[in-house]
Amino acid sequence: MFLFWQDVSEIEKKIEAAPDNAYEIGLTIGTYLPFVVLALVAYALYYFSKKSRKD
Repeated sequence: MFLFWQDVSEIEKKIEAAPDNAYEIGLTIGTYLPFVVLALVAYALYYFSKKSRKD
């Protein structure tokens, strides 16, 4: 779902114009990192709210 929000053609253009392999790796990490961080935050909120409801 997250990938649909991003302009995939823009990412493909950046990868094609990448000067070297390190730029491509950085672009890939930068693309997926926000999704991973949001998923971890959502899990942490769920875990801590579930834990506090038990007490």
